Amino acid sequence: MDCLFCKIAAGEIPSTKVYEDEWVYAFLDIEPQAPFHAIVIPKEHIKSADQINSQNSLVIAKVFEAIAKIAKNENLENGYRVVNNCGADAGQTVGHIHFHLLARRNLAWPPG
Repeated sequence: MDCLFCKIAAGEIPSTKVYEDEWVYAFLDIEPQAPFHAIVIPKEHIKSADQINSQNSLVIAKVFEAIAKIAKNENLENGYRVVNNCGADAGQTVGHIHFHLLARRNLAWPPG
């Protein structure tokens, strides 16, 4: 499989790790959109939110458990935003489900 995020999680491509457990890997975004901007991915390859099902939904739950741990570890007590882009029209550029964890600035709504 030629997946960028699978290679990052496997350590084949360098990244700045902020969290890792048996299910999840998180690293700093190389083009941050906020003072804190991490990418949180399941280690299991799931292409997009469209592919979440009863067989892999536990993996997504583990991602959100990890996000809560990262927020605590990074002292994001003022709040944070979790974003998932599903498909090309939504801006998904890597075919591996991932969640942007953004914080440390006021995040207006709707996003611009």
